[in-house]
Amino acid sequence: MRIISGKYKGRRLQLPKNYKARPTTDFAKENLFNVLNNMIEWEECEALDLFAGTGSISLELVSRGCPKVICVEKYSPNYTFIEKAKDSLNASELSIYKTDVFKYLELTKDSFDIIFADPPYDLKVLSEVPRLVLENKLLRRGGIF
Repeated sequence: MRIISGKYKGRRLQLPKNYKARPTTDFAKENLFNVLNNMIEWEECEALDLFAGTGSISLELVSRGCPKVICVEKYSPNYTFIEKAKDSLNASELSIYKTDVFKYLELTKDSFDIIFADPPYDLKVLSEVPRLVLENKLLRRGGIF
């Protein structure tokens, strides 16, 4: 897994063998961030990464200058990997929550400029994610979900 741009540009983080989550490909991540670069002032952006998986998006957000990034991941091996990656980069801007995304969305009082959600393909209640984000006013005015 590679960080594309920012202060950690080019850093590679090795996923353990038999790791179940797959990081967002460099191609997809680069295209996503190319679009966002024209819309976002990274240094003023607070972000939420739901279903964080490998933490690839969270770490990219921190690398580009987001002062506050929260990622939510309930699966223990993924959580542990993200925690180790955070520590190896000394990414103090990143907070990791080991909990169910739906519990987090119902309980948090925070709001964000960007909310990224990359749920598992087989998630049966996918439509609940945008509903909870909007009902609980987690997306700031002008924010991107």
